Amino acid sequence: MKKLKFIIAPVLLSILFVMASATIDGSKETERVNNSVNVLKDFSKMKEAIPHDLIAEYEGIVIVPNLINAGFVVGGKRGRGIAMIKLDDGSWSDPVFVTLTGGSVGFQIGVQAVDLVLVFRHKGVLTKVKSGDFTIGGDASAAAGPVGRSTSANTDYKLEAEVYSYSRSRGLFAGISINGSNLGIDKKANAAFYGSDISSEDIFASGQSSTASVKALKETLKGMAQSK
Repeated sequence: MKKLKFIIAPVLLSILFVMASATIDGSKETERVNNSVNVLKDFSKMKEAIPHDLIAEYEGIVIVPNLINAGFVVGGKRGRGIAMIKLDDGSWSDPVFVTLTGGSVGFQIGVQAVDLVLVFRHKGVLTKVKSGDFTIGGDASAAAGPVGRSTSANTDYKLEAEVYSYSRSRGLFAGISINGSNLGIDKKANAAFYGSDISSEDIFASGQSSTASVKALKETLKGMAQSK
């Protein structure tokens, strides 16, 4: 009997550990969604905001809170964020969890934390990420995005780039280049948040999540697309 207890105890501990890990992971992904909401709100408060008509016309978005950009001559980037696309009815899909990694060579010294927002002209560009890593600058180049409440304020500006990039720095670098960086699907995070090994394609096709964090994210994007 004692021997049986010694066998059962480690098994129960293992089960509890797995359950606790799943709960922790799920809370981390909720935190990532909430941080993405805060990033969008912070950008909206800035004088040089993301134009509302850009959000209204473009079909995809990637938000990476607290992207770490560090280097000494040779640099690297690493961040975890979310991606969303517009559905056929104009609403936003549920968020797909993604990673952004990359390197760069040039004169750079320091460590920088950056809130990054990428706005995609066509949602098909983002849905391709499901089959593997997507290279920014290879599969689609990113350009510095227009700023202001509305792009119509500048009649010479046309929304023609495939990807527009916006970053808000809190470190030592003056700016950030993301061309050459890889965008990949964070499968473990998606499984932790949605409760199963769901594909990014299925998530992109859905807008059914009822969690408070996802609702807040969609409402924030909806508000950013409206003229004020």
